[in-house]
Parts: sequence; C-alpha cells; structure tokens
Amino acid sequence: MDKFRTVLNIANKQTNLGFGLVAMLTAGGEQIFSSAVFRCPCNELNFLYGMVFMLVPALVLLLLGYILSKKTWKTLTGLCQNRAKLCGWRRLTATGTALFQISITALVAPSSWIAVALLNGNYYECAITGTNVSTFNKHLCGEMSLVQCQMELYKFPCRTGSRVGQADREDVLLTLRAQSQILGWLVISSVMLINLLLICVARCASPISYLQLKFWRAYAQEEGNMFDSYITKHAKELAERNLKSFFKQTPPENIITPSNKDWKKISSLYKFSTKDHYYSTLHWYVENCHETDKEMMRMTSVKSSEPADDNPAVLHFVDDGVISL
Repeated sequence: MDKFRTVLNIANKQTNLGFGLVAMLTAGGEQIFSSAVFRCPCNELNFLYGMVFMLVPALVLLLLGYILSKKTWKTLTGLCQNRAKLCGWRRLTATGTALFQISITALVAPSSWIAVALLNGNYYECAITGTNVSTFNKHLCGEMSLVQCQMELYKFPCRTGSRVGQADREDVLLTLRAQSQILGWLVISSVMLINLLLICVARCASPISYLQLKFWRAYAQEEGNMFDSYITKHAKELAERNLKSFFKQTPPENIITPSNKDWKKISSLYKFSTKDHYYSTLHWYVENCHETDKEMMRMTSVKSSEPADDNPAVLHFVDDGVISL
C-alpha cells in the first residue's frame, strides 16, 4: 500500500491527469508482476533475471507509448514519400520538436515502472546478488573462497538454503533494499525536476499568454473529439451509399469528400503563428481554402481524378483492418 500512496502522490503532482493515470496503472502492473510472476532463481541467473524484469517491461511500455500516440503516425505517415521536403531547417525543427514531445509523453509509463520497481526492491536485490561479491566478501565470506561466497550470495533473495547466518543475510538484503529505494527516489525526483524545467522553458518561450494557451488546448481537444466523431459519421454515410447502390443496382448519390491533397494539407505538422492566429492545420485550411475558385474545386466527389499510383502505402494498413491508429 505504501507504494500506491507514493505513486498517487506523484500522480497528483502531474499537470496532466492522463500522466497520473498512466503512472498509477503502471504501478498496479508492477505490483502484479512482483507478487504473482517474479521469482528470483537464486543462482547464476540472478543478475540477468532481475534486470530483465526491471528494464524489459519499461522498454515495452516505451514502445507501446510510441505505438498508441496518434502524433507518432501523423508525423511519420508519408515521411518516406516526402524526403525532398525534409531538407529545410524549419521542417527538421518541426519534426524534431514533434518527436521530442512524443518521447516525453511515452517516457511517463517506463519511468514510473522503474521508479516503483526500485522502491519495491525485489528486482534490485535479485540482480545485485548475481554480480561481483567483492562488496560483501569481507563481511560474509571469512574463510570461504570467492566462488563459494558467490554461490552463497546467490541464495540470499530466497532467504533459505544458505550457510550464512540469518542476521548477516538480513543485513545485506536491508542494505540492497536501501540502495534500491534511494535510486527509486532519485528517479522520481529527476523526472519531476526535468518535467518542471521543461514546463518553465516552454512557458518562457511561448509566443502567447497563459489564457490563450489554455484556450488553444481546449480548442485542440474539442476539434480532435469532433473530428473523430464526424469522420466516423461521414464514413458510415459513404459506406451506406455504396452498399445501397451495389445491392439495388442504382446510380450512387453524390457525396462530397475531400481530395488526397486536401487530406495531406490538414495532416501536416502545424506551428502556431502570432500573425495568423490559426489554432490547427484544419483551422488554417478552412480559413484559406475558399479564397479562390481553384481551391473550391478541390472539394471533389469521392470519385477522385488523381492517379491511383499516388496513394500512400498507409492505405494498405486500412485495408487490413488491423491498425486503426
């Protein structure tokens, strides 16, 4: 319970409620792994086993954070097809900034896992007892050889089957647990400090005021939610139109759908400008797409006149019906 109180305090300090929720879910997963799955082998595999349980789940959570981020796929989609446009410094800076923001968000879960695992201490105990015995040999080994001493140290996490006295074993394990918890608090404090510094730098470099930034976030959230709802509704209407035309063998109704060029325009990365006051690429597109008759003609029927060879490779994932990010 103490671990959950610690993580809950961390979550309450997060500026983003989602970060706190991720941290608490990660803590719960670590508790399950530690109590139900983790069993130190108490032999020469101690170090490898302990480090795998501490670091591999963190790596999985990091990769999962990248996979579940819509911004990852928005940044990478079409990147290979547009290599010629990546040479400009502005483009590189925008892409690098987006990847940095994605990484900061993706690191919440793995850092939470490592911090809670270190506060627990089981993984650290198992791993360190599988390393060089020189730290404890003067206190434990006595007349035993280093090999024998190492074999005894392997058995410490199991707390049975060792010829070393129980008091000596507990002293070593308490020292290892203390070291683990110190490292855990250092990880927590480092994450919080880096988070604070990043927020301070972002606020100092912000071209807009705090209240306008709050409005921008609210707008972006509402636009994203409504966009997902609207594209689902529009896709349903288009699918229903096609099925009705196929089964009834009637000419299809005219449904207006943006062209590929229009989709690319609203999918590109956008950097806020104090001159234009647009809050997203969609906002920019709506304000500028009707300036000329040429732009109006781009709102064409679903029967696009563009060549099929220009379709991006990501459409294959849509056809497979597996990846919906």
